[in-house]
Amino acid sequence: MRATLTIDDDVAAALGRLRRNATSLKDLVNETLRRGLRDMGSPATQRKRHRTASVDLGTARIANIGNISEVLAAIENLPSS
Repeated sequence: MRATLTIDDDVAAALGRLRRNATSLKDLVNETLRRGLRDMGSPATQRKRHRTASVDLGTARIANIGNISEVLAAIENLPSS
C-alpha cells in the first residue's frame, strides 16, 4: 500500500537518529509502525505500587484550623526559639 505521510520534525529527527547502517527509511518506518502497533495492542504493564511509610505525629495542637483566632492564639503562645 502506498501512502503519503507528513512527519513532524521531532519524529523525523528521531527516525534520522535511528537510521543506522544501510536501512532504508521505508524499512525503518515500517518496523517502527509494527512495534508501535504491537505495543498498542498489548495490555499496559502495571507499575509496582509505591508505599510511603506512615509516621505518628502525635495529637494536633489545634482542634479546628478553620478557627483563625484559635490558630493565632496558639502561634502567639509558642515558645520562642
